[in-house]
Amino acid sequence: MMLSWKQLILLSFIGCLAGELLLQGPVFIKEPSNSIFPVGSEDKKITLNCEARGNPSPRYRWQLNGSDIDTSVDHRYRLNGGNLIVINPNRNWDTGSYQCFATNSLGTIVSREAKLQFAYLENFKTRMRSPVSVREGQGVVLLCGPPLHSGVIPEPWKEKIQKLSYAWVFNEYPSFVEEDSRRFVSQETGHLYIAKVEPSDVGNYTCVVTSTVTNARVLGSPTPLVLRADGVMGEYEPKIEVQFPETLPAAKGSTVKLECFALGNPVPQINWKRSDGMPFPNKIKLRKFSAVLEIPNFQQEDAGSYECIAENSRGKNVARGRLTYYAKPHWVHLIKDVEIAVEDNLYWECRATGKPKPSYRWLKNGEALVLEERIQIENGALTISNLNVSDSGMFQCIAENKHGLIYSSAELKVVASAPDFSRNPMKKLVQVQVGSLVNLDCKPRASPRALSFWTKGDMMVQEHARISFLNDGGLKIMNVTKADGGIYTCTAENQFGKANGTTHLVVTEPTRIILAPSNMDVSVGESVILPCQVQHDPLLDIMFTWYFNGALTDFKKDGSHFEKVGGQSSSGDLMIRNIQLKHSGKYVCMVQSGVDSVSSAAELIVRGSPGPPENVKVDEITDTTAQLSWKEGADNHSPVISYAIQARTPFSVGWQTVTTVPEAIDGMTHTATVVELNPWVEYEFRVVASNKIGGGEPSLPSEKVRTEEAVPEVPPSEVSGGGGSRSELVITWDPVPEELQNGGGFGYVVAFRPLGVTTWIQTVVTSPDSPRYVFRNESIMPFSPYEVKVGVYNNKGEGPFSPVTTVFSAEEEPTVAPSQISAHSLSSSEIEVSWNTIPWKLSNGHLLGYEVRYWNNGGEEESSSKVKVAGNQTSATLRGLKSNLEYYTAVRAYNSAGTGPFSATVNVTTKKTPPSQPPGNVVWNTTDTKVLLNWEQVKAMENESEVTGYKVFYRTSSQNNVQVLNTNKTSAELLLPIKEDYIIEVKATTDGGDGTSSEQIRIPRITSMDARGSTSAISNVHPMSGYISIVLFFIVNTL
Repeated sequence: MMLSWKQLILLSFIGCLAGELLLQGPVFIKEPSNSIFPVGSEDKKITLNCEARGNPSPRYRWQLNGSDIDTSVDHRYRLNGGNLIVINPNRNWDTGSYQCFATNSLGTIVSREAKLQFAYLENFKTRMRSPVSVREGQGVVLLCGPPLHSGVIPEPWKEKIQKLSYAWVFNEYPSFVEEDSRRFVSQETGHLYIAKVEPSDVGNYTCVVTSTVTNARVLGSPTPLVLRADGVMGEYEPKIEVQFPETLPAAKGSTVKLECFALGNPVPQINWKRSDGMPFPNKIKLRKFSAVLEIPNFQQEDAGSYECIAENSRGKNVARGRLTYYAKPHWVHLIKDVEIAVEDNLYWECRATGKPKPSYRWLKNGEALVLEERIQIENGALTISNLNVSDSGMFQCIAENKHGLIYSSAELKVVASAPDFSRNPMKKLVQVQVGSLVNLDCKPRASPRALSFWTKGDMMVQEHARISFLNDGGLKIMNVTKADGGIYTCTAENQFGKANGTTHLVVTEPTRIILAPSNMDVSVGESVILPCQVQHDPLLDIMFTWYFNGALTDFKKDGSHFEKVGGQSSSGDLMIRNIQLKHSGKYVCMVQSGVDSVSSAAELIVRGSPGPPENVKVDEITDTTAQLSWKEGADNHSPVISYAIQARTPFSVGWQTVTTVPEAIDGMTHTATVVELNPWVEYEFRVVASNKIGGGEPSLPSEKVRTEEAVPEVPPSEVSGGGGSRSELVITWDPVPEELQNGGGFGYVVAFRPLGVTTWIQTVVTSPDSPRYVFRNESIMPFSPYEVKVGVYNNKGEGPFSPVTTVFSAEEEPTVAPSQISAHSLSSSEIEVSWNTIPWKLSNGHLLGYEVRYWNNGGEEESSSKVKVAGNQTSATLRGLKSNLEYYTAVRAYNSAGTGPFSATVNVTTKKTPPSQPPGNVVWNTTDTKVLLNWEQVKAMENESEVTGYKVFYRTSSQNNVQVLNTNKTSAELLLPIKEDYIIEVKATTDGGDGTSSEQIRIPRITSMDARGSTSAISNVHPMSGYISIVLFFIVNTL
């Protein structure tokens, strides 16, 4: 149908307005899904979802079974946005198929159908069931007869919404019948099948039905099973009671379960197979003692005939059925939004797969599309010729077969507009170089498509050998010259109007590299410059870019190595500092202008020390040698000239270079023998290659290998001994390190003999870590000389002995106590103990010294303290004692063999503590040669020692050596030349020690006058180790 000019102009305006407002037809975000509502649920409403986007925002309406739902009249329905809320759902009124319609000014779309079903399970009818009487050995079927429940959606392609599960109770709930090869509960019929009845089966059976949706459970009336009294049933061939349909359609991707069970005596065995003989795939499972064949994820190759064979010793029976494959429609090609010009033609393809093959129908704005001469559907594809604006709207393609249907939605916009460059403007400036080809675009938005013509300045552009017009309205100029530069205008026109745009074409000279980078050969650590200088059109700005092995060089990230140098607009040289191996490769200088680009490449070879050798292996190992081989690693552009081998053991400090054969390994040799290894030691080896640049990185370590065992070669060192207890000979040595033991089963052979005897006594010490051996024998005389040597052995044999050395047997401990023990108190905290030495012969050994034990009157002897002194001392001072307390002490001698008897115990009382009161009111006066001191008498308290005199401590302020003057008076005269400051303090002396010091006084240097002072004149007193200035008040006498 042709539109009038007025209609076209109006629609053109609407189309432009729609573009400004970005109008969009409805598109579903959420669509309703099938729902099941349990009857009697506490939830009193159900929500069917529907949400669409669009501009303007869509409006919504719903249909139930093809009829509109009026929410303003029926208050049981309410809209929340696009969602439909059903209040107090009723299975008699609300069951059915729901569809949502979304509408805005651009059209309408309809959602997929959603089925609302109600799940319920009624009770069994309460009636008694008749007893079932069978003979022992006979098969029986107990019928369930489930009560009314919600079931199947009417359409044949829909599956059951509510599933039921079945079980049977034997006698009392919850004692359920256990299924096995003899008993089977069908989940299709609910019946209980017993292939062969046994006496233990007698009892009451109750069918239990459970809804998998509501979890409701109901129990039927009990069915008594009794045995007949007329004998036992004889054997008979299988009779198949449970079998699958002859033809069973199965959906793609579903799980198919086929049931098969037979009665018979003996109990039949169930087997399955495909009729075509094809083996079952691994995914197929047999359940319930082969009574159920389960096929998960059903696919077309699973379709076909299946056989169930029930067999016992009396015969067999076969049930057959065919599984057919079906698939709901699935989209292969969805329709997409289309914007197309008025009077053009539309071809919209819509394609889906499915079995059976889907058919297609189309909707426009939610209603069936009306076909006419220019609107046709063929194989699902929609064609509309000579489009007009009224064809715009929302279209939906529906693909369906008997198993389901699917929707695909899209918007058709038919537009009519005059040419407009606003959305696709022409380039303001186009720069090209002489001799190139250029296309000037002219693509205004126009519906229908506009016709274009070109002008350059005021002249119409004509086609000729170098200039041609393109089909899309553009202009093509080949082999451009300087004369082609200028302002080009494209004018576009259709029946709704016209518009134009301009482009300024600038023609420039080509860019050329006049100094290009060249191939270079450098060593690691050097620095080089790769030049890149160009000649270019002065109208153009150029940019230099460097690529390394195809990657753009990042001068910020790699600034420590790469830097652009040159400083001129036509120079972009690259400096590479401190070159590393990783910098080997191809460097490309790319020069770009607004119209062209040129590049030049150079190869940079970086030579460095070799990379690590590879695949280091130990080919052969002996007790002292290892045969090694390796492969050459990267030579880093400098041939390898030598190799060195390093080894590491658990006992070495890091890697050590080892001796090899050949001693010097050249770069062409990849095998060598390591010699002078220690037997029975675990080694790792690595290889280091060297070239003219230097030594390279070491290889990865070889696998750990252990050299073979050998007889030990090194005896223990530092063989010595002595000491121990009576009748002992103690022999000691430094154990042989593990790396020198040369094998397993390592130990020591200890040999010894009395000095002058020719026969050796030998014993074995099996611990390799043992450092000593003790020989005990009552015949050993104290401090007797023995010749001693220690050898080694392992699994391979005995090794050498150490040099012979002389060791003395254990000494005899002292047997006599010290005599003439005396003790006297030195002070309140010290006691001196003295004694006479014990008689001692050198033949008995070495007397090490004396041990003094002491304890106080309130303590226990067992917890006494001890002091030891050397053997030549006959006195000891006990310090740190408590004052005015009685102490007991005893002395005994000791040597390496032990201690002797204690002497008689003596006692002594420590003296009282010195007075705690310091000398007070110290007064002094000086002349140029002496200092006169006076102080108050110190009076001891009852628990303190009596004062016997005083001590005056004095020193110069610049010295640390203190001098002492003793006096029994309360005054003193010091002959001191007063040439510098003096520090003086006074202490009382007692038998218990020195008392508390007076306050320190400082006597300053006096040059020409007398001075006097006292401690009371000191404002602050500080320890001399850190005192600050002390202020003294002086009284000057005029003589």
